[in-house]
Amino acid sequence: MAKSPYVWGIDIGKCSLKAVRCRISPTDPRKLVAEAFDCIEYPLMLSQPEADAPSLVRAALAEFVARNNLGSDKVAVSAAGQSGLAKFIKLPPVEAKKIADIVKYEANQQIPFPLDQVVWDWQRLATGIDEGGFVMDAEVALFAMKREQATKALAPFEEAGVEVEILQLAPIALANMAIFDQLPDPATIDPDNPPASIVLVAMGVDSTDVVVTNGLRVWQRSMPIGGGSFTKAIVQDLKYTFAKAEKEKRNAIRAADPKAIFRAMKPVFNQFASELQRSLNYYTGTDRSAKIGKVYLLGNAAKLRGLSDFVAKQLQLEVHRLEKFTALDGPAVAAPAFRDNRMGFGTAYGLALQAAGGANLGTNLLPREIATDRLVAAKRPWVLAAMLTLLVAGLLNFAGWFTAAAGYRSDGYQAAFGRSDAAKNQSAAAKAAFEEAEQRLQKTAAWDRYLVDVHDRRFQALDLVRAIAAVLPRDPEGDLPEQPADRNEIHVDSLDMEYVPDLAVWFTGVERDWDQTLAAAGPRDVPAAVPAEAAGTSDAEQPGEAPVADEPAEPAAATGPTGPTGPGWVVQIVGHHFHNEDRHRPREGEQFVRETLVRSLLGDAGPVTVSAGPKASEQVDVKELGIGYPVIVQRTPVMKVRVKTARDPLVGGSLIGGPGRGGEPEKDLGIELRRYQFVLQFVWQPRVPGSPPPQPVAANQDSGFEP
Repeated sequence: MAKSPYVWGIDIGKCSLKAVRCRISPTDPRKLVAEAFDCIEYPLMLSQPEADAPSLVRAALAEFVARNNLGSDKVAVSAAGQSGLAKFIKLPPVEAKKIADIVKYEANQQIPFPLDQVVWDWQRLATGIDEGGFVMDAEVALFAMKREQATKALAPFEEAGVEVEILQLAPIALANMAIFDQLPDPATIDPDNPPASIVLVAMGVDSTDVVVTNGLRVWQRSMPIGGGSFTKAIVQDLKYTFAKAEKEKRNAIRAADPKAIFRAMKPVFNQFASELQRSLNYYTGTDRSAKIGKVYLLGNAAKLRGLSDFVAKQLQLEVHRLEKFTALDGPAVAAPAFRDNRMGFGTAYGLALQAAGGANLGTNLLPREIATDRLVAAKRPWVLAAMLTLLVAGLLNFAGWFTAAAGYRSDGYQAAFGRSDAAKNQSAAAKAAFEEAEQRLQKTAAWDRYLVDVHDRRFQALDLVRAIAAVLPRDPEGDLPEQPADRNEIHVDSLDMEYVPDLAVWFTGVERDWDQTLAAAGPRDVPAAVPAEAAGTSDAEQPGEAPVADEPAEPAAATGPTGPTGPGWVVQIVGHHFHNEDRHRPREGEQFVRETLVRSLLGDAGPVTVSAGPKASEQVDVKELGIGYPVIVQRTPVMKVRVKTARDPLVGGSLIGGPGRGGEPEKDLGIELRRYQFVLQFVWQPRVPGSPPPQPVAANQDSGFEP
């Protein structure tokens, strides 16, 4: 069946089902044509105690399907905003191809459930700058809901035989509607001078969705106040039944005692305006450049007399009911029943817009297994037809060959066929023997490579420890300063390491610390991924004149890769030093660590003796061991401490005074020193100096072992 150009947007609300059938205008892609609509009110509100919500929804859907022919129309449905999660995340400067990895990492952090228990999707917003494969100031929208919630929302449609193709949160559908209907085309908006944001306040029975957008950015929040809150206030104050209170609320101006009705609702008026003001204050606090324009009230509950005027007075903003859709045309729009309920069709409008392909946000929370099953089911007739065609072609081909062979049955041909078969079998046996020998050769070569690699790697951890000992600063032998604070010593408190499958993910989290560390470390040989000008001082500066790290210089923008990639280890050193007296300025605190340990890890250290490989027993630079990217990730203020004599196992000798010989009792010398504590991390991608990188075993090559 050919796919229909029409789509349905179906909004299952707390008091009614709203649906609209639309298509994109064939003459104007910024117009939506509404051919039909439907609005089915439930006998009871779903929030009433006696209401059976599933039964009411099933009955409404059955009625909807009975009087509307969906045919092959695409269907999009909504889920309540409070049933899902929406996060808008501003990304750090990152390569465009790595955005998906960072979003998945953020999803693990932001979604309070395991990812296998939720349905989630994301989309990059129309912000940020793309330059040279890098993206700056980009924002992404992340949406999620528990899988059981998605299944619950879809269950009534499955029972009614309606195939849903899009499941979207109601606030996001409203945002799509507002961007399409009330704002300029996002493609024409200047990111540096966007229009004022509009605020959609969609009132439901139990809650209200607040959506703020300027066409480029989107923000939403759900408030726990709705039209039912006004009804409950009347019930509590005037002791009416729920049905009577609902009737009096809708016709308050014509009630027997209008003043009593409004007096009962006044606390809810105040609470509603306060919650809305708090939401807008939070939004403008997170985005200082945001400008709030008009506020639009939606939902049938927003028809409450005096609500818009009251909210406008409290917020000091222009507040209107959204009673006109500027980009929705068609015969359905002109129908009196649609005009009477127009304020309740905002969500259905946004859903239909997304199904038609005109929405700005195209995320979909439909479980992937459902979409996959439907795709397979849709392709099954075509697959069967293709298989039948191939079967018929095969039978015809066989019949042709059988007929030809039947005409040539003779003893001479039979003998030739026998010789041909014998030669073929002999060739197959020789080929099998050759392949077996080749496989044995490949296994032997793989074992050789593996054993050589294992032999060399036995000593890599030892070389790492030697390298760390080599990069630690120390005074020349026989020239130990008398004052402990004057010694060029860094003391290691702990050493730890963690394997990281992709170092780029780790580097993304510490990139700002890397820029700060490198900016004041002084001119040295830095990794090729970082431009030389980002490494610190100019050529005219001397090594001892590097600026103090408390006010780091702004690093220059990188022009190449910004960090390590691939698997490796992150090594962490927790250490301290006492080189922090006033006479040491500016070479104190963090700057002392930069000019000694950091520079050494960047390649300014003495050589390290290698234990294995082609350069065994030779001295190499630390970079040849795969060490790089030293980053100071944690700093503490300089503190005065009282210290005793104690051994330092990596530097040798004692912390203060004397050689610290074994068995010598610890002595409190009563010395006060200024201690600076730090945490430094660096990358270690183990290499055997002089050896080429290991060659991966081909996927079809049986190595005979598990490396």
